[in-house]
Amino acid sequence: MFTQSIFATLALASSLAFAAVTPGMSLDSRSLARRSLSGQATYYGGNVQGGTCSFSTYALPSGLQGTALSDANWDTAANCGGCVQVNYGGKSVTAMIVDECPGCGTNHLDLFPSAFTSLAPASKGIIDITWDYVPCPVTGPLQIHMKSGVSQYWFSAQVVNGHRRTSKLEASADQGKTWKTATRQPYNFFEISSGIGSTTAWIRATSFTGTVVVVKDVSMKGDVVKAADSNYA
Repeated sequence: MFTQSIFATLALASSLAFAAVTPGMSLDSRSLARRSLSGQATYYGGNVQGGTCSFSTYALPSGLQGTALSDANWDTAANCGGCVQVNYGGKSVTAMIVDECPGCGTNHLDLFPSAFTSLAPASKGIIDITWDYVPCPVTGPLQIHMKSGVSQYWFSAQVVNGHRRTSKLEASADQGKTWKTATRQPYNFFEISSGIGSTTAWIRATSFTGTVVVVKDVSMKGDVVKAADSNYA
């Protein structure tokens, strides 16, 4: 009887944990149902090009909001360029992570003003929210942005306008025969300190869901921006 009770309790817990997940859901919907995060939201002036994600060449598409993410969730800038759906009081807004919020609590979002006021009056100042990562509603292909000072002897690049967060960046000097993995920095650039030994490279970007985009013949010159032929699926 005791054993049966334990199994019944475990079955109930399992059903509750996945009650919102159904076979017809997409991967993104399943993720949202299973992993929604709870935290708080405030707002600040907003900073895309000067934010800690270093999106100096990027402007948010019309209709997409911006947010800073708590340093407790920063994870060496791994979430930069990702989008979150923020929920409060029956309303929701989608925002791209473009900046860091130092000293904020775990799961805290410091929204751009227009994002905050789409959920609550500015006079509230701080609200309790739930949120999760969702695909970014961007159009067009992703882009590779080479950092200022790049050469064949020092590689540093970032992904902008991605449909999803980028988990890995690699470079090839031999048209994809071999690849070097770049190391992500806290300011959202992937670097190879010794460079790749070539004036052009193929760059392979991998998203958090494992989808891959290869951008060919990227010049190893500072501030170059090269568009891919596609975006993360």
